[in-house]
Amino acid sequence: MSIVKGPTDVTVSPVAGRIGAIVSGIHLTPTLSESSFITIQQALLKHKVLFFRNQTHLTDQEQENFAQLFGTPEAHPTVPSKEGTNFLLELDSAHPGGRANAWHTDVTFNDKFPKICILRAVDVPAYGGDTAWANTAAAYENLPSHLQQLAEKLWAIHTNDYDYAKKQPNPTKEQLAQHKNVFAQTVYETEHPIVSIHPDSGEKTLLLGQFIKRIKGLSTDESSHIYNVLQARVTELENTVRWSWQPGDVAIWDNRATQHYAINDYGDARRIMRRISIIGDIPSSVDGKQSIKRII
Repeated sequence: MSIVKGPTDVTVSPVAGRIGAIVSGIHLTPTLSESSFITIQQALLKHKVLFFRNQTHLTDQEQENFAQLFGTPEAHPTVPSKEGTNFLLELDSAHPGGRANAWHTDVTFNDKFPKICILRAVDVPAYGGDTAWANTAAAYENLPSHLQQLAEKLWAIHTNDYDYAKKQPNPTKEQLAQHKNVFAQTVYETEHPIVSIHPDSGEKTLLLGQFIKRIKGLSTDESSHIYNVLQARVTELENTVRWSWQPGDVAIWDNRATQHYAINDYGDARRIMRRISIIGDIPSSVDGKQSIKRII
């Protein structure tokens, strides 16, 4: 295992071959030193998702203030922020919509979907409740050249008004109502290139996930077939990392180069996570065209 030394006693230790690293020796605060922050930024570009143990000192307000080091925070476009906060999205397993158990990149139904997301574990089950991430840059890089060429020509329509019942087997009435009346209260549709250029690394990434409605110019069946082929490449185990949470853990991920999945295997146990997101840039295709948003 390769361990990279940062400032003072900071170490960045990879935990999987293509994605994920544990950062130790850093106390996450809004007054983080410049050298420590540079270490985080460089590690994030390389490893896509970073894990920090024992950050129990962080409060809601401190999490919001810390996030501002990465850019401008934004609230979720449809789901209200946690009471008493400006930007925090609370994911509570006891509430409808609190279990995000589908592969997705956050908020891709918007054109400027988040570039960075910061998730803090508040209450976790005694077992289960892990989160998995997938590296969408590695997925593109390992496609056969003919699939790369096909993907680079395709655009997809992403929306928050998708078939929730199809993606969540046996949903309750409360879950269906929450999706319709809260998550999809305002319907967004955005045309994104399936292959986008990462604005910081220059890598080509596959922009897919559960918010895709269809591939532009193709029938529903054709869209499904091509989507399934490409999405399966993203979630190949070699492209993934799985994290077992402890209270006070923090994960920071590059939302432009990853998908993630909250594993729903903990029954009626309680799981509470709080996430804050940083406004991103409008994605660009390989030929420089930018994504286009519509509000329905």
